[in-house]
Amino acid sequence: MIDFRKTKFIKSAPDFSYAPKDRLLPEILLVGKSNVGKSTLINLLTENKSLAKVSSKPGATKYLNYFLLDDQYYLVDAPGYGFVTDKKYSFRQTMDSMFQSKKLKGVIFLLDSRRKLTVDDKVFYNFLIDKNLPFVLVLTKSDKINQKERAAILKDIKQNFVVVQNNEIVFVNYQDKRNINILKNKIEYLLKL
Repeated sequence: MIDFRKTKFIKSAPDFSYAPKDRLLPEILLVGKSNVGKSTLINLLTENKSLAKVSSKPGATKYLNYFLLDDQYYLVDAPGYGFVTDKKYSFRQTMDSMFQSKKLKGVIFLLDSRRKLTVDDKVFYNFLIDKNLPFVLVLTKSDKINQKERAAILKDIKQNFVVVQNNEIVFVNYQDKRNINILKNKIEYLLKL
């Protein structure tokens, strides 16, 4: 059983070549659109509100941020896609370098449950399928939608992400820890693959 509370920030890396020197540990990558809630999710998983820097402005995460999880694994917070303030930054280049990692066990793919899927979301989903990477789809900010909106986003996902099954989708409500625990179990499963 992983102790998610035993997580600490290790370093920021502009790309894979600057990753922590200890490359023997398995990795889980968090990816999603800018401002989807990746850093907030890390804080929820670790029960530490100040571990990952949270910003209300999109594009705050500019590098791969490595967090050591229970001294055994890395959680890697990727910069968001779809919003670029730095002309030198390339999401594709950063991700291409990340996906060279032999220790990458899976991806936590975050989507904002209040928004329809975008072209960028579909491109990244197809990338995951093409690379045959295991992933869990996390719908963030679900406490801000009603049942009708929840049904609409599920329909949109099933029409566009044909491989995704219900058991691969986790709605994260920041007020309710039950689904955070479900996600922790899914992360543990990915790490054992």
